[in-house]
Amino acid sequence: MLKYLLIATGGALGSIARYWVGSMVGGRMGTRFPYGTLVINITACVIIGFSLTYFSRRVELSPAWRYLIPVGFVGAYSTFSTYEWETLSTMRSGAFAVAALYAVGSLVLGLAAVWLGSALAEAVA
Repeated sequence: MLKYLLIATGGALGSIARYWVGSMVGGRMGTRFPYGTLVINITACVIIGFSLTYFSRRVELSPAWRYLIPVGFVGAYSTFSTYEWETLSTMRSGAFAVAALYAVGSLVLGLAAVWLGSALAEAVA
């Protein structure tokens, strides 16, 4: 039960951080280009890369940190970082074709899914 509380706490903080960072960056740089989302995605990649590597090398640390930061906080802050981490992990394992398929497939299928969802909403609205 504690892990769910840690994930929820991290998720709440990540959601707030996402809104705050997106608003701050968008307010300063404008919204013509999605600077806020770009900053969120890149900072999330740094945080997940650091935290998962650090926690895997510091086994004496409580697993609670893994639930709180990379799963809860980063999971709510941006899922793009998880996509990047999984792509990197797949590449590190030597499965370059699988990593490329995952990266390209996620981009193409994700874009198609957003288009489909938008088209469905337009059809029923």
